[in-house]
Amino acid sequence: MNITGKILIVDDEPALRQTLARILQQVGMEVTTAENGEQGLAFLATSRFDLVFMDIRMPGLAGLDALELVHAQYPGLPVVLFTAQPDLNSAVEALRRGATDYLLKPLKPEAIIERTKKILIAQRKERRRRDIQAQIDALQAELRSLDSEEGAVPVTPRTVPALERYIKRGPLVLDLHARRLSIDEKVISLLPTSFDFLLVLARHAPDVVDYQTLVSEAQGFKVDVREAQELVKWHIHHIRQAIEADGRNPSYLLNVRGVGYRLIAD
Repeated sequence: MNITGKILIVDDEPALRQTLARILQQVGMEVTTAENGEQGLAFLATSRFDLVFMDIRMPGLAGLDALELVHAQYPGLPVVLFTAQPDLNSAVEALRRGATDYLLKPLKPEAIIERTKKILIAQRKERRRRDIQAQIDALQAELRSLDSEEGAVPVTPRTVPALERYIKRGPLVLDLHARRLSIDEKVISLLPTSFDFLLVLARHAPDVVDYQTLVSEAQGFKVDVREAQELVKWHIHHIRQAIEADGRNPSYLLNVRGVGYRLIAD
């Protein structure tokens, strides 16, 4: 599959910007580079991009602050942050603020290419899913219109194949089209990545999902057990705050110590 896209790289190190641009251009990407967060936001205001790579630590507008602005103005735009820090603190904070992913410096070319392609493929699939769903909705509306005409032979909408749009687990309903969670018809606010973690748990429910599987299926990459446990822990905390009546005594998201989590909703 030939994967292409428009990539914006935001970093204050000229050598790193040039290296990343060259790596991505060699695999067919169209690349624009910015030397700071302010310039990156200016490019976003005038051009459409499929993915942003941004350093966390930059002079002027810091990467995390720039991320919040990007997420507020372009909520569907994936942003991958990278940092030279060897711990997960900045990475978890980046995910909390809406980042799609993070990478640790020094950056490996194969990791950059793999992550870029996975994100762009996921975007393409989601756009195609929305397009097909819109066509199905239009066909169903036309069928209902035909059925309402005098003398028409009733045709049930089931003759049009339906995509999986909703996953229901007890009172929890996940709308895969709108990427929205509701409980007893009340919409619940979740970060995009946290929604993906809950979606994985819902698909496996009521089985236990281990930490590494959660990260792999929700974010599309593999990490070791320790990293996976730290990443999952924060997202579970956020989800519990959103859906549990008492986060200290959860009834939906249960921890299986040392293994992972399970969703109990039915």
